[in-house]
Amino acid sequence: MDLESKKNVSDLCEAFLLLESKKEVLSFLKDLCTPQELSALSERWKVCRLLSSGKYSYREIHGLTGASLTTIGRVSRFLKDEPYNGYTNVLGKMKL
Repeated sequence: MDLESKKNVSDLCEAFLLLESKKEVLSFLKDLCTPQELSALSERWKVCRLLSSGKYSYREIHGLTGASLTTIGRVSRFLKDEPYNGYTNVLGKMKL
């Protein structure tokens, strides 16, 4: 990612930090994303929650969500192997 792209992502993160309610976040996401993009984000989040429960196979998650096996595998990789821990961090905060 080039320097300008990193700055843009940083600015976007700052914008999210300014939001104070679920309604504000939803309004911002609706302005920021196309309906298809928002659907894709919410699908990944559902896949993440199902994977983290440990109760479902990839095929079962596909059946429950319609997500592709590629998407399910990608979310799984980010849950288990990638160093960012974004999914894990939010899941942990939600369980409090």
